[in-house]
Amino acid sequence: MNEQTSPVAITVNGQTVTRQVEPRTLLVHFLRDALGLTGTHIGCDTSQCGACTVLLDGDAVKSCTVLAVQAEGRQVTTVEGLGDIAQLHPIQEGFWERHGLQCGYCTPGVMMAAVGLLQQNPNPTEEEVREGLEGVICRCTGYQNIVQAVLYAANRMREVQREAEVAAAAHAAEGGH
Repeated sequence: MNEQTSPVAITVNGQTVTRQVEPRTLLVHFLRDALGLTGTHIGCDTSQCGACTVLLDGDAVKSCTVLAVQAEGRQVTTVEGLGDIAQLHPIQEGFWERHGLQCGYCTPGVMMAAVGLLQQNPNPTEEEVREGLEGVICRCTGYQNIVQAVLYAANRMREVQREAEVAAAAHAAEGGH
C-alpha cells in the first residue's frame, strides 16, 4: 500500500519550491533527492556527525532530524545557497584561505554550523568557535585550521558590514541620490 503524500512548500536558498512528500521524509532526503542539492551530506544516519547541517530559519540544524513537513513555510539555506565561485561567502573564503578542509565530506556541515554561529555571535573567541562546532565531526583534522577559517570569516563578515555602513552613510550624506 502506498503511503499518503502531501504538498510542502519550503523556501530553499531563496526560492520557494513545492513538492509532494511522504510524511516520514527527512529534510536531508528532500534536499538531496527531491531538489538535487547534494552538498548536504548524509554521514551517519544517527544525527551524530553533523554533515547534514543546514540553516532552518537562520538556525543551524541537522537535517536528518527534521521532517520535510516540519519545514513547511520556512526558510532553508544549504551550502549551495552560501555563494558561488564568482562571489564566495566569507566562510567559503575562510576555508580556502586558512586551509580549513581535508577530504571535504564534513565541510558543508561545518560551514553551515559556522554561518549559524556567526549570525548569533559575529565576534566569537576561538573557544566559542570550538563550542559552536561541537555538533559536527571531522575525522580528518585536528580542527585548528577549521577554527582559523571561521575566525577569518568572522573578521571578513565584520569588514563587509563596516564597508556597507560606510557606503550607506556616504549615500545618505549625498542626499540619498
